[in-house]
Amino acid sequence: MRNMRVVVTLISLLSLFWVADSFAQRGMKWRGSGGWGSGSQYNRMYDPKTVETLSGEVVSVDETPSMRGMSSYGVHLLLKTEKEAISVHLGPGWFIENQDIPIAPDDKIEMKGSRITFEGEPALIAAEVVKGNEVLKLRDDNGFPVWSGWRRR
Repeated sequence: MRNMRVVVTLISLLSLFWVADSFAQRGMKWRGSGGWGSGSQYNRMYDPKTVETLSGEVVSVDETPSMRGMSSYGVHLLLKTEKEAISVHLGPGWFIENQDIPIAPDDKIEMKGSRITFEGEPALIAAEVVKGNEVLKLRDDNGFPVWSGWRRR
């Protein structure tokens, strides 16, 4: 009886290793952040020296076409403040759409981000969005995107 348990355990372990090895050989690749990583051309536009905080009302939330080298579209919103209406870049669609804080037109928000010029127009790359008591953290104080996860900075 004991020999039977040993044999079954060995067969189970060998099967597990075989399955793992077959996945590795079939090209299961890590795709990274699809051009949205911290070293991308887009993310290098974030400048901690130009960070500011704005409050206002969300006018619209839209998808933006992906830039060259990016695998997916971005999500941005148009924020109407007391002084201006400004485009705010939130991040990649695959990340934003999986967050628990939905942002929709008519929402009152406060956001912190880096002021940039994007395609000749003023814009902000968001680091943090506050809606009511909820905080959507998108970047750290240096502009490192949270969707880049554990990778080295």
